[in-house]
Amino acid sequence: MILLHGVKHPIRSLLVACASLWAAALTVSAAAHSPVLPIGSPLPDFKLPGVDGKTYTPADFAAAKFLLVVFTCNHCPTAQAYEERIKQIAADYKPKGVAVVAINPNSAAAVRFDEMGYTDLGDTFAEMKIRAEHKQFNFPYLDDGIGQEVVEKFGALVTPHVFIFDQARQLRFQGRIDNSEREDLAKQHDTRDALDALLAGREPAVTGTRVFGCSIKWKDKIPDNERWMAKVAAEPVKLAKADAAALKALRANADSGKLRLINMWATFCGPCISEFDELIEQNLRFRQRGFELVTVAAEFPDQEPKVLKFLQDHHASTRNLIFGDTDKYALIEAFDKDWNGELPYTLLIGADGKVLYRESGSIDFLAIRRAIVPALDQLTPWQNKNKSYDR
Repeated sequence: MILLHGVKHPIRSLLVACASLWAAALTVSAAAHSPVLPIGSPLPDFKLPGVDGKTYTPADFAAAKFLLVVFTCNHCPTAQAYEERIKQIAADYKPKGVAVVAINPNSAAAVRFDEMGYTDLGDTFAEMKIRAEHKQFNFPYLDDGIGQEVVEKFGALVTPHVFIFDQARQLRFQGRIDNSEREDLAKQHDTRDALDALLAGREPAVTGTRVFGCSIKWKDKIPDNERWMAKVAAEPVKLAKADAAALKALRANADSGKLRLINMWATFCGPCISEFDELIEQNLRFRQRGFELVTVAAEFPDQEPKVLKFLQDHHASTRNLIFGDTDKYALIEAFDKDWNGELPYTLLIGADGKVLYRESGSIDFLAIRRAIVPALDQLTPWQNKNKSYDR
């Protein structure tokens, strides 16, 4: 089984589904999407669920002098870089009669795992709720990811993308928040300048700008995601024996130059088995960033065939090890003197050998991602990300 955004999918069924999708893709091109809404256009109608449990329409913002709609999301590092600035705009301009509403335009199923290497959360509605609470959003956060009808009406191109409407709900500005994801480098504050002009009764000097960020994840990209998952499922799975010296070196992480996540598990361990697919998901998320997942089966060497079959069934194309000696206590001591032998046992180790996260028992995957992401940001800043990250 392999996880697709928290949902288990039998890989054989996935491959069958992909076969028909590939055939369709040969004859059907990607759907064309609407152009950016022209200046002067009326506010498109919408009716969308918010993370606070309410359903929002334009009528909910009728009292506002101006309405700022920003398309943003959870997974995109550029969108994340602007979250605090959006919050500050909402706080600064609310007393002046400006309402801010954020809309997630992305189909969560169209976001590949390797596009989530810079985030603790994906773009599902459930994860939007977690993000809004964790980051204390001071504006409504709405989901358009299922139908994507609203983003089609606006013609938003990326996350983030801002649209400002006046009291008559005609579009007066569309574009970027400012000119740099790095706030200290931003010199042109286009959204604030537009709001200031409009509040003063003037036409903004600039009514439209280029935008920069992650492209909208349209639902017509779902077949691409499924093809990618099928490709991942076909990757080779290997298993090697590790003696005491190898386990000691594994724990030290002295020369890999990578962030290393080590999971001690066994085929007879219920929690190990139940969380294994989600563990593999972490590898798919972060492996393009200087991250290494190592699974270590704490089983006798003669159990290698059984362990390998399990790994193959779960498409674990990670670095996989099995105890290479029958003295398990000696191997436990060699690996980590703080480990009492309980399973599962998980360590996140920095490139400098320091333990960044330790878990005895079932893994809290949200907590571990919140340890992984900042560590990777120090190791491989997202501004230098691989060009293949975003589609």
